[in-house]
Amino acid sequence: MALNLTQKIIAAHLAEGTPLPGQEIGLAIDQTLTQDATGTMAALEFEALRLPRISTEISVSYADHNLLQADFKNPDDHRYLRSFAARYGLWFSPPGNGICHQLHLINFARPGATLIGSDSHTPHCGGLAMLAMGAGGLDVAAAMAGYPFYLLCPQVVGVHLSGRLAPWVSAKDIILHLLKLLTVKGGLGRVLEYCGPGVSTLSVPERAAVCNMGAELGATGSIFPSDETSKSFLEAQGRGGAYVPLAADKGAAYDEMLEIDLNSLVPLLACPSSPDKVREAAGLEEKIPLEQIIVGSCAGSNYEELMTLALGLENKKVAPGVSLYINPGSRQALAQMTAAGGMELLLRAGATVFQPGCLGCIGMSQAPATGSNSLRTFPRNFPGRSGTKDDAVYLCGTPVALASAISGYISDPRGLGEPPQTPPRPDMREAEALIHPLPLEEAAQVELRRGPNIAPYPDFPALSEDLSLTVILKVGDNITTDHIAPAGAEVLPLRSNIPALSRYVFAPLDKDFASRALANAPGLVVGGENYGQGSSREHAALAPRYLGINAKLAKSFARIHLANLINFGIVPLLFADKNDYDRLDAGDKVVIKGIVSALAGGAERVEAQTPAGNMLLLIQAGARDRKLLAAGGLLNHIRLSSHAA
Repeated sequence: MALNLTQKIIAAHLAEGTPLPGQEIGLAIDQTLTQDATGTMAALEFEALRLPRISTEISVSYADHNLLQADFKNPDDHRYLRSFAARYGLWFSPPGNGICHQLHLINFARPGATLIGSDSHTPHCGGLAMLAMGAGGLDVAAAMAGYPFYLLCPQVVGVHLSGRLAPWVSAKDIILHLLKLLTVKGGLGRVLEYCGPGVSTLSVPERAAVCNMGAELGATGSIFPSDETSKSFLEAQGRGGAYVPLAADKGAAYDEMLEIDLNSLVPLLACPSSPDKVREAAGLEEKIPLEQIIVGSCAGSNYEELMTLALGLENKKVAPGVSLYINPGSRQALAQMTAAGGMELLLRAGATVFQPGCLGCIGMSQAPATGSNSLRTFPRNFPGRSGTKDDAVYLCGTPVALASAISGYISDPRGLGEPPQTPPRPDMREAEALIHPLPLEEAAQVELRRGPNIAPYPDFPALSEDLSLTVILKVGDNITTDHIAPAGAEVLPLRSNIPALSRYVFAPLDKDFASRALANAPGLVVGGENYGQGSSREHAALAPRYLGINAKLAKSFARIHLANLINFGIVPLLFADKNDYDRLDAGDKVVIKGIVSALAGGAERVEAQTPAGNMLLLIQAGARDRKLLAAGGLLNHIRLSSHAA
């Protein structure tokens, strides 16, 4: 039987289940990555498993999000993560080294391997033919311990590429085109597998950028084949031995096929405040004045993009009143761009170059001014994510950012003449600062160094047979994890301190949520479609659980958030009749009797008593998920299983 590329990798890593779309499967995981905003909690969770060493081929702890050192919190977390990596056998990438996805692609990604990361943009490494997926930190901790990663087997959508991108059209325009076509819900339960003759025209960094923003579609993953372009990329990184050719079999079938003629694409951008509000740059030209432009992030900060910007600004100046910020994706890219003369060109043009890292993408500095427009080569523009309430953030590729930096308005780059030709990458591999894992005998002597902001991992009880819940909050469609567990310089340093972090749950929507949830526990949150889209941050489930939220009821859930709810013992429920959404309000009591028995018996529905009358609710949980929920979460389940063994 002919298999597509995704099916081949799933088959080679299948640990449990039947690989049919919609069926639960468990996959053996080769590699993991964590970053400091989510990785500290993942490390605490791994510690709770009481194992001497990780069991993966490679696991890496990156410090790339919480880079501001306004007080002790972030430096303390980085010191703890460094000691954790040494103790348990991870690689550690220190602050200033670069963004986890950019670094993992150049240092560790290999065709045919599986990767999960506690960051939703982990599919970036699909640009090197990896099945790379975002996950909650607890799933990553379990994978580091050698447990399979469980998910619903995805459908595989083929994206057939033909032609070649026109001058000034970037790889970002491919994924923006797909976001316009499919919306932020269009990838749910799917892997996007790119194929066709157009693939060979795209570099590995371009492929990775497309895969990266597949996360904004809600996709499980995105993947390109491994070919001669992949081989050349790996050889340039001194890792030619990792190359294997890998592609779909001839005649392989897909659950759906999309066609994109690369020749037909034009420069695009996403308008505030969703990645799928896509328009042509030409349609907005000279209508949107800008005060801030940022080139950077995991989806737009490699050497080629930095040099395109630098060469395009040669003998030019950034428009008056515009701040142009540059966030390199890696120390290597910064060194390469500097060696090629790009740094001088950027500085002469009036740009400001920051350290390699996520920075403004996660609201860690670079917040725009009130009432201003900000144009960014970032993957995400959810409301307030920049750090400024009521922000107006536009997303684009580097060519649009370049043209707009010169004009001061959103501009179509096709009016700039011929694009500059970037010189080949200088060999600057030695610029990376990844620290090798210690041998086991040395690692055992390492002291874990916890600062005062690192709180113990909270314990949660098993699920009660009967639930009497108060509706603490009712929200609408497309609620993001930024709404639930906000980012930003004030909140991000609290990711290792759940009691402190919990005070900010739902703060962008309801500043009194935390106090009301504690006073009325156990609680219920009611949501609309695609509840929990966006980041993989498990804190959007963990912190509400700490506040006594025992269940969430929605019209539909985003994949990673659904898994995180189950991991922390929050029962995910769906309206059997979506019209019942209108019959519930904040403050209502919802009583569900026999929920544990229903989970154990495989019941698909439970009846809830509400002030508006009884309503049927669907339990969105597979057989394994039900055991986790009954136990009060994944960690409890692992402990119970270990005790039973």
